[in-house]
Amino acid sequence: MSASAVIDVDRLNLSYGDFHAVKDLSFRVERGELYALLGTNGAGKTSALEVIEGHRTASSGAVRVFGESPTDRRAVRPRMGIMLQESGFSPDLTVTESVRLIGRLTGRSDTVDRVLDLVDLTGKAGTRVSQLSGGEKRRLDFATAVYGGPELIVLDEPTTGLDVQSRDALWAAVDRLREDGATIVLTTHYLEEAQQRADRIGLMHQGTLRQEGTVVELTQALPSVISFALPVGAPEPPIDIARVNGSFHIETFGLQEDLYRLLGWAHHTGVELRELQAGPTRLDDVFRAISRD
Repeated sequence: MSASAVIDVDRLNLSYGDFHAVKDLSFRVERGELYALLGTNGAGKTSALEVIEGHRTASSGAVRVFGESPTDRRAVRPRMGIMLQESGFSPDLTVTESVRLIGRLTGRSDTVDRVLDLVDLTGKAGTRVSQLSGGEKRRLDFATAVYGGPELIVLDEPTTGLDVQSRDALWAAVDRLREDGATIVLTTHYLEEAQQRADRIGLMHQGTLRQEGTVVELTQALPSVISFALPVGAPEPPIDIARVNGSFHIETFGLQEDLYRLLGWAHHTGVELRELQAGPTRLDDVFRAISRD
């Protein structure tokens, strides 16, 4: 196992009866990284995270967090903040009481005022949890995860239910935490968040890690696409193309070269390339590709 990794997962297996949820999963998260663990529904990412968080015991394999077993709560829990999809706060507690309670349970030191200011809940400090909106509850979840500035923060679908302004504020807070050296593990169904922010991404499907790498590494595994339409009667370009719903598509690993050839041909023949679009593969294309396996 790597001595430098904050999280080190080696051949993790997890079964529920006859169902094999996680199969020989191995990956590392380095200090200061934002690592996005993504997957299709039922891919096993939540089960894997539950082992990393110390909430579930692996069937086999080894998991270390800060070099320790995640089940050693005394060693690991004070250094880890967790934002679950649903934290289940008592509806009768106020926002301040909820944050203070989590602080006591984690053993980390902080001030409630600082944390509420970080997540823009200062005005709701005395409000009971039952009276918060869905977005405000998610911000409270985030507040309790970052209380005390933990070294490792797990964000499980952090922006679900947030409006655009609240999302931007949450990511600004995450950026500040990273500047202070925090390591972030993210799961999200908003693939653009992972594409914009993750240093590395692991893609899971049916319990296994199918691909891992930076956004560039993952997207370069699939061809770029050039699409356009032609006027009636126009000659076909001298490039290998396919027709899709009345449009022309070119899949290429040499985007710049093929686009240059296409534009040169259009200029020379006087043909208008209508609805022209060209760009590299996006992360959601890679995601779809592994889900078809």
